[in-house]
Amino acid sequence: MSFPAFDLAAFEAARQDARHAMASVLDQHCRDTGFLVLQGHGVDPQVIDDAWHAAAAFFALPPEEKRRLAPPYQGYPYGYLGPDAEALARSKGKETPPDLKESFNGGPLSVPADAGSDALAFCYQPTLWPELPDFRAAWEAYYAAMEQLAARIMRAFAAALQLPENHFDPFIAHPISALRALHYPATTAAPLNKQQRAGAHTDYGSLTILLPQSGSQGLQVMQDDEWVDVPAPEGAFVINIGDLMARWTADRWVSTLHRVVARPGQMDRQSLAFFHQPDWDAQIVPLDGSDAYPPVRSGPYLMQKFQATGV
Repeated sequence: MSFPAFDLAAFEAARQDARHAMASVLDQHCRDTGFLVLQGHGVDPQVIDDAWHAAAAFFALPPEEKRRLAPPYQGYPYGYLGPDAEALARSKGKETPPDLKESFNGGPLSVPADAGSDALAFCYQPTLWPELPDFRAAWEAYYAAMEQLAARIMRAFAAALQLPENHFDPFIAHPISALRALHYPATTAAPLNKQQRAGAHTDYGSLTILLPQSGSQGLQVMQDDEWVDVPAPEGAFVINIGDLMARWTADRWVSTLHRVVARPGQMDRQSLAFFHQPDWDAQIVPLDGSDAYPPVRSGPYLMQKFQATGV
């Protein structure tokens, strides 16, 4: 397949018929694959480089230093998850060996004054910072850039759904998004049966902004019962729809099954994934007014999904 792409800057600069035509193309991508390569994103390359190098420096630390940032208790959403800590396919009810990866995870940069106790106990827990020079500054700058980019994408999504472009703004005033740095170590031996670098899963929220290592291979999406490779072009992000957006659109848009495949002899691989999630109390109801899905609150929905992936 020719992998879909969308130029956000060109869309934002377009007017009238051209803008409507681009919105229609975006809608079709989200209907057909739920994945696309995002060009024209406008994120400062220095912000990207700083975050990339900060993540690489963290993963290069000795294992015992990384383990000091492990979640302090089961269900804590942030910190370091080492090998054998997660099996993403379990979120889809599939029993598999643990994924062949490690990750560092962080949450929102600020806490709303009116945050409730459940939100404070989950998504607004503190990020556990490593003692690395400039790590926190690079991480927070990248997180802020992703939050701004996600808001722009959500406005393009509104246009694609033939809604006012500010339709989603009230739902993402205080998003409970998470940023995850991922490292897939080199594979020297054959993986266990059904074991992947990241097991087949769908993402949970409204959208994911993925920065794959340029030119890397391994990310695949399920299309027509076949696994299709996702490209990793220089200077572009990969965007995909999450489960919450599929509910929101009453399955007009698809949250596509995807994985990072494990094979013997793979080089190590790194990526940054920003999981955009509406405000904790945002009520998600099908946009078409149907009863395709019952209403859900964004925060509790995310928490339930997150808790299903632990080992």
